[in-house]
Order: sequence, then C-alpha cells, then structure tokens
Amino acid sequence: MAAVIWLALGLPTLLATASMLSRRRRWTRYAAIIASVVALVSGIALVVLTRSTRAVTSTAAVTTTAMTTAGGILRADSLSAYMLAVVGLVALTATWAGLPSKDIGDSSDSVDPGEGTYSALLCLFLGAMTLARLADNLGVMWVAIEATTITTAFLVGQHGDRRALEAAWKYVVLGSVGVSIAFLGIVLIYAATTAGGAPTLSWVLLAHPAQPLDPDLIRVGAALAVLGFATKAGLAPMHSWLPDAHSQAPAAVSALMSGVLLSVAFYAILRIRTISDALLGPTPMRGMLLTGGLLSLLVAAALILTQPDYKRMLAYSSIEHMGLLALGAAIGGPLAIGAVLLHILGHGLAKPSIFVVAGRILTAEGTSRIDGVHGLLARQPRLAVPFLTAMAALLGFPPSVLFFTEVAIVVAGFQQGLGWAMAVALTLLLVIFAGLARHTVNMTLGKADSTGSALPSVRPSGAMIPLGLALALVAVIGFLAGPLRDVIALAVATLGGTS
Repeated sequence: MAAVIWLALGLPTLLATASMLSRRRRWTRYAAIIASVVALVSGIALVVLTRSTRAVTSTAAVTTTAMTTAGGILRADSLSAYMLAVVGLVALTATWAGLPSKDIGDSSDSVDPGEGTYSALLCLFLGAMTLARLADNLGVMWVAIEATTITTAFLVGQHGDRRALEAAWKYVVLGSVGVSIAFLGIVLIYAATTAGGAPTLSWVLLAHPAQPLDPDLIRVGAALAVLGFATKAGLAPMHSWLPDAHSQAPAAVSALMSGVLLSVAFYAILRIRTISDALLGPTPMRGMLLTGGLLSLLVAAALILTQPDYKRMLAYSSIEHMGLLALGAAIGGPLAIGAVLLHILGHGLAKPSIFVVAGRILTAEGTSRIDGVHGLLARQPRLAVPFLTAMAALLGFPPSVLFFTEVAIVVAGFQQGLGWAMAVALTLLLVIFAGLARHTVNMTLGKADSTGSALPSVRPSGAMIPLGLALALVAVIGFLAGPLRDVIALAVATLGGTS
C-alpha cells in the first residue's frame, strides 16, 4: 500500500510545520514522539506487507514483492521496511525518554517558544531519515542524508554556547565534505550507466547483474560514495566531527544521532556495496570496509582509554560499533550481514538509552568529566542502574543481543578466511572493553562523596519507561528467533547476502 509510504513521509513534515506555527503551545514537545510512532507503525506495517508477499522458490532463493510509488522513486522492500521500523523504535526511545525538562506539574499551556522550533527540527530530521530509507534512487537518498546534516547542525548547536557552536560548525564542514565526496561518487556511478547505454540511479537496476555498466567508473564511483557516506557514519579516518557533536548536543539529539543517523549513513554504504559486488565482486569493497572497520576500532581503543569526558567516551563507543558493522559488511554472506542488521537494532536501542542517562547525569552532577562523578550507584541509583545496564549491553555481556551479533561477525570472518583481521579486531575490542569498564566502575562504584547535587525533580516519572523497555528488548531480542528470523533473512537477501 503506497499510502503507508506517504504517511511515513508526510506526517513528520506536517508535524514540523505545525510545531513551527504553534511554537508556544505545550503539545509541540510531543510532536517528535508522534513522528516516531508513525515511523515505527509504518515500518512494522511495511514489514508485514513485504513479508506477506514473499515467494520462496527454493531453500536458497528468497524474493519479495516490493511496493513502489512516485514513479518508482520511492520503494519499500524487506530491507527498507526493517530499517524504517528500527528508525521508529529507536527514535521513540530517544524522543520519549528525552522529553524537555519542564515541570510536569505546570498546567500552563505555554512553553518556551524555542521548544516548538526544537520539535520541528526533530520532526524534519526523522522525515529526512525516513526518506533515505525509502528512496530507490541514489540521488534522492543523497539529498535526504544531506538534509539530516542541515537539521542536526541546528540541533547540535541548540545550547548556543561557544563549544556547542564550534561543534555544530565542525559537523557542518566535515559533514558537507563527506556528502560532497559521496555526490561525486554518485555522479560517476550515473556516468557509468550512461556509458553502458542505460542511464539510471535506481539501486535496484544498478544492482542487477544484467545492467550494462562501465566497470572502471563504477569502481571509482563506488569507492568515493562509500568514503563520503562513511563520514556521516562516523567511520575512521572521517570520524573527527562525531565526538564533538555528540558531546555538545542535547541528550535526545545525541541519542538520535548515534542510534539512527549513523545507521542511516551505513544503510547507504550497504546499498553501494551491493552495487559494487554485483559488477566487480566482493574484493574491492571488502578491502575498503576492512580498513575502515579496523581503523575505527583502533581509534576507539586509543582514545577511550584516556578519555576524561563520559559523553565523548560514549561517542567513541559509537565509532567502535560502526567499525564492527563495517567489518561485518566487509565479510559478507548471510551470517555476517544478518548479524550487521541485528546489531544495528541492538546498538540503536542501547546507545540512545545511555546517552539520555548521561544527559541526566550531567544535569545532576553539573559536570561531564569522568573524574567528577563518583559513587553514583549509592547517591543516584535511578541513574546508575540504567547506566550500568546499558553499558553492560554495549560491552557485549550476555544476554545482550550485541553479544550474539559480535560473535556471529567474528565467526563469519574466520569462515571467510579473514582470521587475521578477526584476531586484530578481538584484540582492539578487548582494549575498548577494559577502557569502558574502568571508566564505568570509577563513575558508579567508586568512593561516594558529597559533591554531587540531588537530581532535580523536573522530569516526568514516565520518562524512565522507554529506557526500561529498550534495555529489556536488547536483553531478549537475541532469543526472538521466530518473529525476526524471516524478517532478517529477507532483508539479507535484498542486499545479496546469500551470495
């Protein structure tokens, strides 16, 4: 049903417009939550619809009947439907848990006029990410990802102080450089189709083995496109904007950027990888993604150990997980690609949860320095418990789904003859584990003192509900093989993961 696609795209835009026109109305603080619910419901509906139309011709071939609209520019298949559902679920966690810190007892219907602008930007951000998921056109996908740069730049600088504005400008400059490189790559990919006599930017047609393409142009274009989108995904060496932006943005914005924006950019990388593999085989893209993945793990390991700021520490943890996704994409095959898609969901739930809690710790303690927070479990247990739980999930403690996905990626790597790369990755992961664990213990289990202030009682008590639900899902989702197995298998097949 094309109506589902248009609902997912249109309602966030309408909510953004309404929030801008009604900036002083209290309801605007809930606009982003409504947009998140729409994305989640639309994603689930599309998952059901694409799954119900699947045709299994043999045990080795699984196909889906996708839904298209707008002359084929918009397309919902098993992969885009799954990723849209992830966007909605993660965004709902971040926006619900990160409600503006207004006194819930205040019955006034007027709020800070800046709150409506903030909600409008969040809605536009969600709309742009939805468009990036549903576009069957590399040009439209590029426009959507560039739109996320524009909206999040204002969100990163929301606080308006010098450090926030500096982080926003750094993000704009480096993000624009990245998308410009990606644009050049897409132009070369289009030139490759023109040279072949069938001009197109449809990734479905580009990935078709019979599509006439110039291999030299595809090789260069795909490499540039992946390099550009890797900047938005936070992969090293194009990662330097990420720690500044994540540490200075409001907690809900950091949560959305880490849990959704990075995965949207990585989704574009997966699409480009499919096109490159169809014409050139897996070798060119494998080398590039392996390099980016291992380098990202190295950067995270080196900087987490000596990191004095816990919000920046979480940002480097995001770089670590993007590195793991790059390794999984480099390995290829159904096991690794399936683990990558499931890892996107698990990380997308755990990281926003811990970013929101980190924002509350900053409010309670008045500092983002690790050495300024001690004995949090004794003094602020309702902050320390979710922080510890989310960190345990990110560190890969079972039963976290990230434990299973990381094991699956490593096993797939050994099966593909990349044992050396997996050995290096495991060594770096051990260093990262030690650094994150040490900082977390110092913050939560260290000696308590009286320097921390009491937690302000201005947050709605229900804001803890999404954090609990998200972390519970991270713990149990690895055991939901029945409902998720077919969805993941169909999404993998869409990416050519059965090859």
